[in-house]
Amino acid sequence: MAERHQRLFESVATVLLALATVATAWSGYQASRWHGKQAVAFSTANATRIESARSAGVANRQIQIDVATFIQFVDAYATGESELAAFYRARFRPEFKPAVEAWIATEPLKTEGAPQTPFAMPEYTLAESTRSEELDRTATAAAALARVDIQRADNYVLCAVLFAAVLFFAGFATRLQGQGPRLAVLGIGAAMFVGTLVWMATFPISVGV
Repeated sequence: MAERHQRLFESVATVLLALATVATAWSGYQASRWHGKQAVAFSTANATRIESARSAGVANRQIQIDVATFIQFVDAYATGESELAAFYRARFRPEFKPAVEAWIATEPLKTEGAPQTPFAMPEYTLAESTRSEELDRTATAAAALARVDIQRADNYVLCAVLFAAVLFFAGFATRLQGQGPRLAVLGIGAAMFVGTLVWMATFPISVGV
């Protein structure tokens, strides 16, 4: 009877060691995969922020051009120099013209409370500014995804540590004398294995070739 219990104990310990070894390797693989994903996500976020900053810079230069030409135009417009005003008006950027037309339609010299400049009109929009804002939102989303991936990788690393502890308990149990201590240590290892496995089952999986 004692010999049969010994063989059963050794079989359970061996199976637990094998399962914990596989689970440790799987956890390490998943941790590596998710660390790779977070690196890609952070790289995407950084590259997108650079593009966002570039578009914002272009938009700022376009605003400066619009302001400069508008100042010359409004001086001529206010003093009644229609020919000079028409000269500057013809040289407005295509994105700026709708805002100027809408602003002039308000008759700002006569209408009280009219917008002071075309830049306050809803018609004044810059494609580069819109693109910059969209890219910034994309970069923010990519950075948030990277942080999620880091947490997932850390969770798998913790699982690997816990499975390594299971290996220790399973191996240590086979070296103990006395049925009680051996079963107690093996039971701790088995409980830790099952608990960690159940927790890990809730994690997303990343597989690649």
